[in-house]
This record gives sequence, C-alpha cells and structure tokens, in this order.
Amino acid sequence: MNQTLEYLQELLAVPSPTGYTVGVQEYLMKTLEKLCYPYKRTPKGNIIVTVEGKDNTSSRVVTAHVDTLGAIVRAIKPSGRLKLDKIGGYPWNMIEGENCTVHIASTGESVTGTILIHQTSCHVYKDAGTAERTQDNMEVRLDLEVNFEQETRSYGIEVGDFVSFDPRTTITPTGFVKSRFLDDKVSAAILLNLLKTYRDWHVQLPVTTHFMFSCIEETGTGANSSIPENAVEFLAVDMGAMGDDQQTDEYTVSICVKDGSGPYNYTLRQHLVDLAKEKEIDYRLDIYPFYGSDASAAMRAGADVKHALLGAGIESSHSYERTHIKSIQATEALVDAYLKSELV
Repeated sequence: MNQTLEYLQELLAVPSPTGYTVGVQEYLMKTLEKLCYPYKRTPKGNIIVTVEGKDNTSSRVVTAHVDTLGAIVRAIKPSGRLKLDKIGGYPWNMIEGENCTVHIASTGESVTGTILIHQTSCHVYKDAGTAERTQDNMEVRLDLEVNFEQETRSYGIEVGDFVSFDPRTTITPTGFVKSRFLDDKVSAAILLNLLKTYRDWHVQLPVTTHFMFSCIEETGTGANSSIPENAVEFLAVDMGAMGDDQQTDEYTVSICVKDGSGPYNYTLRQHLVDLAKEKEIDYRLDIYPFYGSDASAAMRAGADVKHALLGAGIESSHSYERTHIKSIQATEALVDAYLKSELV
C-alpha cells in the first residue's frame, strides 16, 4: 500500500475542481512518463494509457476520475467577499467553514480564504445557527485586506475564477485515510500503482486494456468519449457509498448493483463477485440511489459495452470523506484480479 498511498497523497495535493484540471493532467503525464508508458491526452483532457494484452482483437476500458468538487466565483459582493456557484453536487453545509484557494485567472496567482455563511458571528446574528445555507448566504472571506468590491478586483479576482477546497489529508496510525476528494483519487492512485506494478514485474495482461483517467466526471461527461471501437467491457473504479440501508463499509470493496442510472451489467457484475470469492477478497454488493459514474456516462453516450462499477467504501461522500487502508487494498486486489482475467 505504500506506493498507492504515496500516489494518493500527491494526487490530493493537486487542486482539480471540474473545469480546472490542467494541473492534475500534468501530474498524471509526468508520472506516466517516469513509468515509461506512452499516453494520449484527449481534447477534453482525459488521459488514456493503452496496455497491449495477449489478445487485442477485443479490449476493455478501466477508468478513474481525477476531477473533484469545487466552486467558481459567481459575483464579487459590495463587501469585497465572494459569492460562489457550485461545481458538482453537494449541499452548501458540506463546505461551510472550509479553507479554500481562489485561482486568479488574470494573474496566474492564487489567494486563500474561508467559506462561511454571511451570518457567522453568533454575537451579532440571532439566526447564525438557523439561517438557511444558500448561495445567497454563503461567501468567501478572503485572506486579503479588502472591505469593498473594487479592492478585491484590484487583485485581479474576477467572475469565473475557480475555487478549490483544502483537502485536509490525514492518514491515522489506525489505518484510516481522511480527506476531501477520496472520491475519486483513491481509484486513480490504485490504477497508477497497478500500472507501476505491471511494468516492474513485466506482467502481460490477457486482454488489451485502456486505462482512462477522466477529468470531467463530477458534471456527468467524463469517460463518455474516446472509447475504442473494439472495447467490449467497461469498468469504472469509483467509490462505494455508505449510509442507511447500505451494505458498503470502509473495510471492503463495494460492487455496485444499481445506481441512479439503472442496473449495471449482470454478467460482468457476477464475474467480479466470482473473482472476489475466488481470491478471498472481502466485498459488499450495494445500490447507490443518487449516483452516476464514468460507466453510466458511457452508456448514455451509446457505448456498446458490458459496464460495471466498484470502489473503496467512502464514508461521508462529497463532504470530509474517510476510508480505511483495508478498503483500498481490497479494491486494488479486485481490480488487479479483473484485469488479469479473461473477457466475460
């Protein structure tokens, strides 16, 4: 797990809200160059590595996404603070009190701040605890000496500047990994480590496999294009959702039966279950009711493939997330077993 966790920490340290992913694309390309893998960057920024297998008449696609939730400057208020528009799906209370960085397009510089509700001070506002968390009430308190709109604009800050959230990554002595954006940088780290392992140990996969790192998944269109014509299977490695009525936990790999887009391919799903049983990998089957993936985006775009979804169990998804090394290990083991198996 050491190398996977190293990749994970490096990925988490790169701000990459959907629409502002050039930095993480550059990280991926540099990492793949060190691993001596040729790659292709598509026009919309997805990074694809094709690993030739023993059989290249048909192929499979495996994806992980590297874009994250974030925000964008909606307006500069008369007070000099910033009004935000959300990137990705989350309620405002999930980011209240979070430190953030404003990426200033006009200068290439950045400035830090904190996301707060306008009525923050309980010594001043009677409704500090009850005021509705809405776009109109939430704002960025910049770490600048500004009190007026024009003072903020004098730093080059403008509508359309991206805002990233502090990931606050921590790995505990008890094996828990706490951070924003484990969805889906855990999976990207797993794919990078498998690529490194296959290179180091000269592993030839049975089937030509296209590793795709997508950069626009949080808004629904990540890996829905540039799918090779001979691809017949599509595995999205994402996250397992936890909560009431969910079987997914932080210590196993979660295999998705159905999400908000509908059921996943039964044959491919059962193939993953059989591999987990054969390799004695602890797993859970689950339904994610409010969820979509790179695989479901590909299906909506018309991909004629068997599609499946699995991932590490992530607690508090789209908030300050947590998983355990055991879940990362189980997920990596099942992806590895799948990639070393024959087509269904």
